[in-house]
Amino acid sequence: MKTLFAILAMTGLAATPVHAALAVGAAAPDFTAEASLGGKTFDFHLDEALKKGPVVLYFYPAAFTKGCTIEAHDFAEATDKFAALGATVIGVSHDGIAKLKEFSVSECRSKFAVAADPEGKVIAAYQAKMAPLLPYADRISYVIAPDHKVIFSYSAMNPDQHVSLTMAAVEAWKAKH
Repeated sequence: MKTLFAILAMTGLAATPVHAALAVGAAAPDFTAEASLGGKTFDFHLDEALKKGPVVLYFYPAAFTKGCTIEAHDFAEATDKFAALGATVIGVSHDGIAKLKEFSVSECRSKFAVAADPEGKVIAAYQAKMAPLLPYADRISYVIAPDHKVIFSYSAMNPDQHVSLTMAAVEAWKAKH
């Protein structure tokens, strides 16, 4: 992982925002992925989660790296508020499920699920690949409405605003529904 961050720093990608491939209004691709919540594995189905309300889907480069840990902590702190608004939070990375079982407990604090995408199928469907550093995902956050439409997207390698901006989008959706 030190190599990943060294490359990011040298190329300037660590501070440069990237752009989400899926625009607001786009249809969100349906997917099923093996996920972990509190160290327990299950199959996460986007379609099923959307029946309960909006889904905050965020992609991150790799579990246990500095920025991804910060982002996981931030989402963990906000999960109860997302749930009160009827939203489900799910993080996705290329990491395998064994690593994510640990990450879901220690860094996600057993508050929300993280899904394994070691083959990069979900990352590809959302066009969230980190260009020079495949198979890593860009840091991209989406809010998907129950009608499967993207209602918010945000890309930035800095994790600081992903939670606050997705929360604002969920709150705006909730106010209309």
